[in-house]
Formats: sequence, structure tokens, C-alpha cells
Amino acid sequence: MWMTFAIILAAIVSYALDRVALEMTSLATLVTLLVFFNLFPLTGADGHMVLTSRDLLAGFADPALVAILSLMVMGQGIVQTGALDNTIKRVVDLGAASPVLMTAVALLIVALLSGMLNNTPIVVIFIPIMAAFAKRAQLSPSRVMMPLSFAAVLGGNLTLIGSSTNLLAAGAYKSHTDNTIGFFDFTIAGAMMAAVGLAYVIFIAPRLLQDRAGLRATVAGGGRQFIVQLEVTPGSTLDGQTAKAGLFPGLKDMTVRMIVRREQALLPPFDELSLKPGDQLIVAATRQALTDLLKASPGLLKGASEQGTAHAGDDEPKALPDVADRVMAEVVVAPASRMVGRSLSQIGFYAQTGCVVLGIQRRSRMIRQSMNTIRLEAGDTLLVMGSRADVKNLRSNRDVLLLEWSAEDMPTSHQEWIATGIFLGIVGVAATGVLPIAIAALTGATLLLAVGCLNIRQAARAVDQRIVLIVAAALAMGRAMEATGGAQFLTHSMLGLLQGSGPLVVISAFFLMVALMTNILSNYATAVLFTPIGVSIAQSLGVDPFLFVIAVIFGANCCFATPLGYQTNLLVMAPGHYRFADFLRVGTPMILVIWLFFTAMMWFYFGLGI
Repeated sequence: MWMTFAIILAAIVSYALDRVALEMTSLATLVTLLVFFNLFPLTGADGHMVLTSRDLLAGFADPALVAILSLMVMGQGIVQTGALDNTIKRVVDLGAASPVLMTAVALLIVALLSGMLNNTPIVVIFIPIMAAFAKRAQLSPSRVMMPLSFAAVLGGNLTLIGSSTNLLAAGAYKSHTDNTIGFFDFTIAGAMMAAVGLAYVIFIAPRLLQDRAGLRATVAGGGRQFIVQLEVTPGSTLDGQTAKAGLFPGLKDMTVRMIVRREQALLPPFDELSLKPGDQLIVAATRQALTDLLKASPGLLKGASEQGTAHAGDDEPKALPDVADRVMAEVVVAPASRMVGRSLSQIGFYAQTGCVVLGIQRRSRMIRQSMNTIRLEAGDTLLVMGSRADVKNLRSNRDVLLLEWSAEDMPTSHQEWIATGIFLGIVGVAATGVLPIAIAALTGATLLLAVGCLNIRQAARAVDQRIVLIVAAALAMGRAMEATGGAQFLTHSMLGLLQGSGPLVVISAFFLMVALMTNILSNYATAVLFTPIGVSIAQSLGVDPFLFVIAVIFGANCCFATPLGYQTNLLVMAPGHYRFADFLRVGTPMILVIWLFFTAMMWFYFGLGI
């Protein structure tokens, strides 16, 4: 037992210091437990092993882990198809005027929905919404992702089905007392707890969180603009559009620098000018703005395969890659490149590489000329699009340097309704209990792959190996504590220290013990383990056992201090760019606040004496 405590303590310290990669800490912890319990087997009274290697490695096949990974794949499918883009834009536009109000309303909705539905898919739905809102409000995603997870966990306190933890505790309560817990038996108390928690999450938590951006956002510089050339084709979204106040509605977040109509160059302002088929638009656009435009109007790529082929030789240019295989990336013109001093039309870039040049960026200089006539310079950045194989082949091209981090799949918007239907269907099946969340999520991920909303490679990229190892290590630590009697030892030690104290002091200390343990063990293990202990304590004190059961439910749902505490914490870890220490810094004070309020509630609302 003491060796188990030492291993768990070492793991927590390593996680908190963040000097060793989370994956390495998790793997080392798992290996240490396996080696120790293999060399010093833990056997029961019948001589059989109580804790085997199979038990310690069971975390890799745990349904919770399968559910998390499957939901990550489903989330990637939603993002890849842009299924929530329109909804996100409406929500973001409504909240742009007041970021604090928008955050409060969104988190309140998440909490209310989590009281009736499984909170994991709710968090998956709101991750892209909160990410888009943070981008529009110029906030770091780290300011909103952890509050999103915490709000979902708080909402689980509202009803019996708000969390699987509640159901496990209610089941253990019935098996030990034959009493049942109704659907709304602790709703009022849970609502009060959730209100206090949400106040902390909305007003205090963002002040404790550090701004962190992802590697791509840091290196890429999301505000960089490329010179892009677009052709107005008959029947396209730009055909016939008229400028209003000098801006074209179909070119949102883009600056039109020149319009080439036949041999005439038109310069801004473009008041009341209508676009015609054949017009060549020279615009300045960020990579994201161009991606959004091509997603909404893929016809603008018509004729792109002929770009720069006039002097490319006799080879016939191949057709543009299939939508599902299109990748956008950035390349830099290398020093001493054969491309220096030549234009794209002279180089025949597409014929040589199979990649279309969508834009050119030159050290923020203002350029007003057709893309095909710009003479390239060393250091120019080209925004290119091609199949994954063709983009990968640019690694060996001596004329350009491929920026590996910049490669990103183009959205497959033509399948957004399919992805939406699958996702809503899976959420409905899981929420109504027709299938467990793990089976439903795995089914949904398989369907998205089967219909082509994303491919195997994209699904594999959506899986975070850190989460796999963290969950496996956490479940192994929890299993070791249960098998060695560590949790019971801590509980009985606490009761020994509180001998002679009144019910309020005991239930307060018991709640704090459960709240701390749920961040080390899984919340499921904590609920099952501590419910019979709570019932026994209540009976010895002559108190209604129901009060100690809701102490277990509320305490086991206080999984805020570590990403291991609950699966929604793991889901927001990557999009929020969090470290282990971030959860400790924000979650620990939150647990203390909720503990103090729980104690006060037991005194004023339930009438327990000191």
C-alpha cells in the first residue's frame, strides 16, 4: 500500500512540474506498477493474485477511453466537413458585443444540457463553438476551454442521469440500504452547487488561466496576408455582385487591390461596381479567409489546373485532386532557387509539382499585379494546394522549402449534412440510453469513416496519444489503490482523527476526502468505493445515509484539479493547450470554494449540527 502511495505521489509531482513529457510520466508510472506487482505479487486469502498485469493494463480497453477517442474522431469529422460552421458563426456574431455575457450564456446552456444528457458529447459540440468565439473575441482558447469542461461537470449535479457517477452511487446506495434515489431528489442542492461553481468559472477561472496559443498559430501568424488571384466564373457566387461602400459581400475579410477586366486594370475604390464573368480579382487575404471562401465557393478553383502551364512543356497537367484528398500548405522559395526572377507562368509550377499556387506572401509588401506576372524572390512564401502525396513530394524539391507544420486538410463541405446527421443520431442514441456512450461513439466514428467524411489518416491524427497513456496510467493507479486498501486506509484514518466530532464536521471532511480522491482515482471508482463507506459512517452517527450519498455524488463530481479527473478535462486539454499544472492552479481553489459552500449548505439547508 505504501509503495502504491509513493508511486502515485511521484506521478502527481512529475505531472505538476511538467519537466517530463506527460506521455513519459504515464508510461513510467504504468511500467513501475507492473514491475513492482510482478516481483511482489498481491495475493488474497485463497492464494490467488488480487492484482494482475491484466488488471493494471485494463485501462487500454476501458470503455471510457474508447468513448473519448471515438468522440475525438467524431469531432474531427465535424470539423473536417464544417458541419457546425453556420451555427458557430451565428452564435459568435450574437456574442461579439459582450464576450463575458456570451461566455456566461454558453456555459449556462452547457450546464443545463449536461443535467439531462451525457456531458461528453455536449462538450464535443461546444469545443468548436467556444474556439470560434475566442478567435472572434481575440481571446486565447485557454481562457474558455477549461471553463467549458467545468461547466459540463457542474451540470452533472442536477439530476440522477446527469453523470454516470450519479448512477453508480445510486446503485451502490440501493444495494446497501434497499433505498432508491429519485430523478430530481438532489436537484435543488445540485443547482445551488452548480450556481456557485459557475460563478467561479465565469469570473475567477479566466483570470487564473494563462494565454497559450498552439504551435501553428504561434509560428504561422494568423494575420499574415497572401496575394491571391481569383477568377469570376459564370454562375459563381461572385458573378454579378455589386460593391457596397467599396466592399464586395462575397469577399468577407478580404481586401480587393485590383480588378483586371479584359486589358483594363481597375483600382479601388469600387463603388457600385458589379463583377462580371472573366474578371480577375487580385485580393489580399489571410489563409483562413481563403479557406472559408473556397469552401463556400469551390467553383472559384475552376481553371486553376491551367495555372502557369503556358510554358511548362508538353506534359498534360493532371486534374485537381479529389476534394477529400486536398491539402493546403506553405512553401518558401529557397535561396539560389531556379524560380528566383521568374514568374509562375514561366515556371509551370503546377505541371512540375501537381500543386496549385493559391497565394503569394512577400514580407508584407503591397503588390498590385496579376499573380502569374509576379517575379518570385528568395524568401517568398507560396500558399499551395494539392493532393497529400504531391505536397509531401515537395520535401525533395530543391527550389522550395516545405513548412511541414503548415500542411492542413481542406474542408469537405459537401458532406456536412451527412456528418451532422450521423453526429446527432449518435448523440440521441447515447442520450436516451439505447446504447452506452462508448459503443455509440465508436459506431459514429466508424460511420464517418465509412461514408468518407474523413479518412483513416485524419482519424488517426485526431487521436491524442497523451490521453491514451494518461487514462491507462490513471486507471492502473486507481486499481492499485483499491486492491491494496489504500483508499479505505485514508478514510478510516480521517475518521479516527475526527472521532467525537459532530455530523457536520464529519460530512464536511468526508466530502473533501472524496473530492480529493476523485482527482487521483477515476470518478467511477470513487463513487463505487466511497458510497458504502459513507452509508456506514452515516449509520454510526445516526444520520440519514442519503446525505452522505449526495456528499459522494457531489464530491466525486469535483474532478477539477487534474486532467485525469474526468474525460471532458481530457477532451479540452489539446484545444486549450493546457498543461497538468493549469488544472491544479485553477481546479484546486474551485474545489475548496465548493467544499466550503457544501459545508454551509449542509448546515443551513439540511440542518446538520456541528
